[in-house]
Amino acid sequence: MPIATPEVYAEMLEKAKAGSFAYPAINITSSSTVTAAIQGFAEAGSDGIIQVSTGGAEYASGSTVKDMVRGAEALAEYAHHVAKGYGVNIALHTDHCPADKLDKYVRPLLAISEERVKNGRDPLFQSHMFDGSAVPLDENLSIATELLERCSAAKVVLEIEVGVVGGEEDGVANEINDQLYSTPEDAIATAKALGVGEKGYYLTALTFGNVHGVYKPGNVKLKPEVLKAAQDAVSKEFGGGDKPFALVFHGGSGSTAEEIGQAVDFGVVKMNIDTDTQYAYTRPVVDYMLKNYDGVLKIDGEVGNKKQYDPRAWGKIAEAGMAARVKEACEHLRSAGTSLNG
Repeated sequence: MPIATPEVYAEMLEKAKAGSFAYPAINITSSSTVTAAIQGFAEAGSDGIIQVSTGGAEYASGSTVKDMVRGAEALAEYAHHVAKGYGVNIALHTDHCPADKLDKYVRPLLAISEERVKNGRDPLFQSHMFDGSAVPLDENLSIATELLERCSAAKVVLEIEVGVVGGEEDGVANEINDQLYSTPEDAIATAKALGVGEKGYYLTALTFGNVHGVYKPGNVKLKPEVLKAAQDAVSKEFGGGDKPFALVFHGGSGSTAEEIGQAVDFGVVKMNIDTDTQYAYTRPVVDYMLKNYDGVLKIDGEVGNKKQYDPRAWGKIAEAGMAARVKEACEHLRSAGTSLNG
């Protein structure tokens, strides 16, 4: 199937919320990782989301070029072509764009989608994330209001973040402290500013102790009950059922199955996974190189073994490793076997 249309993406998200499951959102940085992620979703029989961060987009444009928009376009166009060969729906998303990069990343990409929709085509990306966690909440929601209006017109879903995710990603670092927990008041302010669907569909990344990266047990304290308190507060104030927000779980790598299950029960429909899939992609390559060092290296004047240093030889292994981790994530998030395509 091709990349999900806006209508299919909306159906995916609503099915996840109603069915108490979530889609893994896998960060991609190259054509190889695009293929690996989609392969994993196909093996799980799950629809899914692949996403490009600002740093991933810079890298994809050429590590010496560092053009975020060009890199994101390239990965999206590649995905639009290769996704046709798999039997699941794939949505394209841009991840973690802070306020100071909006003019260099999300807004130009939105302009591309606006032009596509104007010409009767689907948007290039199905959703974009604005990460306003580093600015005051009022400013965060003011920017989000402007973006939501543009996104809705371009048939694109907006994702926002309310609260702070600890750890580091793409050079943005936050301490691990009490600021990592969103409050019911934060949730109510969000619903007042952005509505509960009447102003456009959006995803909300509330924070409940999330941390980017992987930490040893005990270093990170997740509190999924924070999500339920937020949902209850908004439902009481505005209606919209027991799960008015479609929630996103950031910093999901390394979480326990119990924590993931609780978060999904409280309305999480999308869970970001990056660190784990990076390792799953790289680890088989390390093993391959160590086992075949005399083939991949020209040692003592020898010529090596072309079949072993051919990038396709170890690239297939890397993709298989990452695909297996994506499939596992689908199983943990209960999305395995739920594809809209049956």
